[in-house]
Amino acid sequence: MAPVIRELRKHPSRVDVRVCVTGQHREMLDQVLDLFEIVPDHDLAIMRADQSLTEVTAAALTGLDAVIATERPDWVVVQGDTTTAMAAALVAFYHRTPIAHVEAGLRSWNPAQPFPEEMNRRIADALSNLHFAPTALARQNLVREGIDERTILVTGNTVIDALHWVSELPAPADLDRLIPPNGTRLLLVTAHRRESFGPAMQEICLAIRDLAARYGDRVRVVYPVHLNPHVQEAAYRLLGDVPNVALVPPLDYLRLVHLMKRAYLVLTDSGGIQEEAPGLGKPVLVLREVTERPEAVTAGAARVVGTSRERVVGETTRLLDEPAEYAQMARAVNPFGDGHAAQRIVSALLADG
Repeated sequence: MAPVIRELRKHPSRVDVRVCVTGQHREMLDQVLDLFEIVPDHDLAIMRADQSLTEVTAAALTGLDAVIATERPDWVVVQGDTTTAMAAALVAFYHRTPIAHVEAGLRSWNPAQPFPEEMNRRIADALSNLHFAPTALARQNLVREGIDERTILVTGNTVIDALHWVSELPAPADLDRLIPPNGTRLLLVTAHRRESFGPAMQEICLAIRDLAARYGDRVRVVYPVHLNPHVQEAAYRLLGDVPNVALVPPLDYLRLVHLMKRAYLVLTDSGGIQEEAPGLGKPVLVLREVTERPEAVTAGAARVVGTSRERVVGETTRLLDEPAEYAQMARAVNPFGDGHAAQRIVSALLADG
């Protein structure tokens, strides 16, 4: 959403922007706000230790209800598939306030994967008045569900806008400690999906352990470990003693982008990284059973490999050992946008207003 906020603020005579955050994952949120120079007007601070999805949703609904009642906005703009996005769309609907959904139309067609994001985004789309689809396929998904075609605009994804901007900033000097010497390939891993908690997360970690043992000092794995205790427990128990695996706290977006630039390949269950890594020419192995971003797979930039220990090791080994396989994925074209999505979104909002 940061590129949209930045673009909206270029029109101070026409737009009064108010930013509301729910305050989940405080450390990661504050890093992004600082990087993009965004000061929230409302911070709901809803995060509590080990709360359930129901409790998160209830707190978001209650907090957002008060914000929308106070601000009385002309538009509520939500992004993506988080519980926050779904809750904001629902509260705006209750207040009869128009809703614009950035990153509309992504579908895995499996309500359990990713969980709960697949249903969050379907609900947000059903409630929205404007749908900013990142790709033509996302647009087709919306039409398939009966969304009025006149409300859909294909914009590209704003994550590519952010990627272009941040990748041109200087790399922080402290990142050098994670960069291996020449001749050692860097594997970047991110894994945190809720549906992977338990056995699947253990399989992922064991696969990383196997790869680290097989390749020794020829690879270095860097794994920024999500703050969720289910992720932390598995990662540190299974990988904490592996010499060529660096378990680090979550990286801010600037450091993550520059680490991706230096990586040989990326293993991830993140949605955004499936779009960002191809933009940097990095092959992506998707640690999920399905993806709502099949465009990357069709383009040849990503492969869905699941969470099986054997398959993760096998697919990673192919890219490490077979230069032609690697080159084919690294040359793929990023299908997710040209870096101007925010401009198209803001133009549409201003035209409607």
